[in-house]
Amino acid sequence: MKKYQQYTLLFFAVAITLIMAACASIGRPEGGPRDELPPVFVSSNPVQGATNVKSNKIEIFFDENLKVEDVANKVVISPAQKAMPSIVANGKKILVELRDTLKENTTYTIDFSDAIRDLNEGNPLDGFALDFSTGETLDSLRISGIVLEARNLEPAQGMLVGVYSNTADSAITTLPFDRIAKTNQLGQFTVRGLKPGSYKIYALTDKNRDYHWDRTEDVAFYDLEVSPTTEPIEVTDTLRASNGTDSLVVRQGVKFLPNNILLTWFNEGYAAQYLKDYKRPNRRQITFNFATKADSLPIITIINGPKAGLNIEEWAEINANETLDTLEYWINEPAILAQDSILVEAKYLRTDTNENLSWTTDTLKLNFKEKKQKKKKDDEKADSVPQLNFINLTLQAANPQEVNRPLRILSSQPLASIDNDGINLSIKIDTVWEKIPNIRLIPDSTGKVLNFTINNKWEPGGKYKLEIDSAAIVGIYDEWNKPFKQEFSVRANEDYTNLFFSVSGTDQPLVVELLNNSDKVVATAPVIDGTASFRYMLPGTFYARAFIDSNNNGIYDTGNIAQKLQPEEIYYYPKKINARKNWDIEQSWNIYEQPLDLQKPLDIKKNKPAQKKSDKDNNQNEEEEEEYDEFDDEYYTNPNRQNNSSGSSINRNGLRRNPY
Repeated sequence: MKKYQQYTLLFFAVAITLIMAACASIGRPEGGPRDELPPVFVSSNPVQGATNVKSNKIEIFFDENLKVEDVANKVVISPAQKAMPSIVANGKKILVELRDTLKENTTYTIDFSDAIRDLNEGNPLDGFALDFSTGETLDSLRISGIVLEARNLEPAQGMLVGVYSNTADSAITTLPFDRIAKTNQLGQFTVRGLKPGSYKIYALTDKNRDYHWDRTEDVAFYDLEVSPTTEPIEVTDTLRASNGTDSLVVRQGVKFLPNNILLTWFNEGYAAQYLKDYKRPNRRQITFNFATKADSLPIITIINGPKAGLNIEEWAEINANETLDTLEYWINEPAILAQDSILVEAKYLRTDTNENLSWTTDTLKLNFKEKKQKKKKDDEKADSVPQLNFINLTLQAANPQEVNRPLRILSSQPLASIDNDGINLSIKIDTVWEKIPNIRLIPDSTGKVLNFTINNKWEPGGKYKLEIDSAAIVGIYDEWNKPFKQEFSVRANEDYTNLFFSVSGTDQPLVVELLNNSDKVVATAPVIDGTASFRYMLPGTFYARAFIDSNNNGIYDTGNIAQKLQPEEIYYYPKKINARKNWDIEQSWNIYEQPLDLQKPLDIKKNKPAQKKSDKDNNQNEEEEEEYDEFDDEYYTNPNRQNNSSGSSINRNGLRRNPY
């Protein structure tokens, strides 16, 4: 009995110990270190670099439980697969099943980008890829680089990058890529599994997943053919012993070249051209709206009524936007104005089935009929007075008026005549209004027939009064203005800041764009004698970028695939500018001082890589955030990235548009 009691007590003691141990093993102790290491590759079947592979099923093993995120967008298999492969994570294993028939004597690459993450903390294993061959040899050459948006140098995240061994210009529009990859969070890419030879390189959004470019898709291209090569290098690894000491080990590695390809993507802005709609919203106007911008106006001829055969320029005034896709015509011929129905022949450019612009001719009916008014009684007719219509004038200037801008006035209809003697501008001196001589109302430089300006050298801080006499302005419908009077003030000099950029690095024409904190253009200035000047700017936080104005037209121009035309080159001033009232700020700027992908300030960068969890927990400032770089030196010597220990990295000091 005594022995039984001893065994019973021992049993309970062991049970309690096990329960306490189990409880203690749940979760991570409070205050313990967070797991920040991604899964570590252990083995695969087939092995990395295997040849003569016949099975379409691949198993990849890691050191911890994991998950695979956003397979459809992040995982890329090269050569491209027509059927979507099955890629699933199960515990510490990833199972890939290729559903296309394996091609003979072909190197396959399964590039996971940053889709692989540990199950608990979500730490990404960035850049992991597995290569194998169905033939006797493994094609192992690589091309690496970066893709940025041409207009604003934003990293292109998840963009498809592909190469062609067929160097014909038509390949990009007709053939699927030979080998493909996708960009990571920093816009970086590595196209793997290449044979020796020459290749053309492209990047595109590939919205329809056909692995070649359609004209509406974003695209980038490299000017020259590229021949991948290798060179031997020495790689230094840091090994840590169990006692905490470190030692350096030098081993032989391989560098894959070129590793500094720069692609800048753009969109040609292509859209099919056609006439969207046309109407006559009132008796005086007819409008035409086209699907996209145009380089020429349509040819419109009236084909009914007493003025049949006249071109529209002879019986209407046009008010068009700059892109000529929205056209507003004001009918100024009384005979045509009186017609309830206008029939016109319109000849215009339309996109045909071959995606080329060709002239087409339509017959269009433009109808308008006045609404019937209620009949008036006899006593109402006797007292009725004809209603007069007047031109409405609107002062579009802000109040206060900016020192360096003209006064803008909008008319409700095109004007037939302006009596400048009836337009008076006065400035207040002490308590007396003094008239300013030689004031004229002139058509706005934009060419819109309803917009007018008054140019004057404004006195900073001055008070002004604009008066327009009745009937000083007469419209094309013999209507005139009512008396107009409005007072306004001009902003004081001390309210402004002046910015000057001394720009160096190139002798090519440059235009500098001043940006707000949303990366939007607020002002532009050409570089003249090495300086871009921005005067009379309101205080605030600014950034700046410049573009090489290749055709010297003063505006930014995008690229064109058929013409082999690259978009105009963009460079960012790498610092933020805090401009205060009544300050002059001068900045020196060498546009080539920093690598292109490091120029854009992080504050206005939109495509930012995911922040590390430890940084989030510590609420670190974005300026202190560490960007996780697939191609930095640490990445390739980190044992957790052993698959990429080849040294195929971006050369930060040599990132360029042309590697030769």
